[in-house]
Amino acid sequence: MNTPAHLIFGLAAFGKPNAPRVNAAALAGAVLPDLSLYILAGWHLRGLGTPADIVFGQLYFSDAWQSIFRIDNSMVLWGIALVIGLIWRAPVMIALCGAAMLHLGLDFLLHNDDGRAHFWPISTWIFESPVSYWDGDHYGNIVGPLEVVLCLFLSRLLWQRFTGWGMRFLIVALMVAEAAPVVIFWIMFGGSA
Repeated sequence: MNTPAHLIFGLAAFGKPNAPRVNAAALAGAVLPDLSLYILAGWHLRGLGTPADIVFGQLYFSDAWQSIFRIDNSMVLWGIALVIGLIWRAPVMIALCGAAMLHLGLDFLLHNDDGRAHFWPISTWIFESPVSYWDGDHYGNIVGPLEVVLCLFLSRLLWQRFTGWGMRFLIVALMVAEAAPVVIFWIMFGGSA
């Protein structure tokens, strides 16, 4: 899924009105599994000027990068942390780890040849889902628009849940960030996305 979708899903699942620390934790948990990718890719693309095809075609799949992704994408580690949060009845920890687990569960189901080792340190096995959120050869042309529709639905629920203008602005911003690429692609290619 796209990062704005992860944020919308995480906030919908774990966000609560009048609980800013819980909401911040839900948003953080929704993005943390991708943070290392953003740092590594951003540094190479912007800092070093590495071409995108090298970053996403070679470095992404390199042992060095995958060894980092194993840590922040480990369902085992996030799952242990979530259980600890549940035992301690710590709402912030539950929101953080729950949103991260939701992110990883969705990634597990929606990454074809670009998945990660979600069961590290127990295993480095990588599941290749038959479905992709972006690759048209693996139903991305169906999953991508469905993702946007689900985000619209969840954004409507979030709009009803949160009445403050700060949160409502965030909800709109996330929805625009989620929908814009699909709309632009549809306009550019005449609806043949």
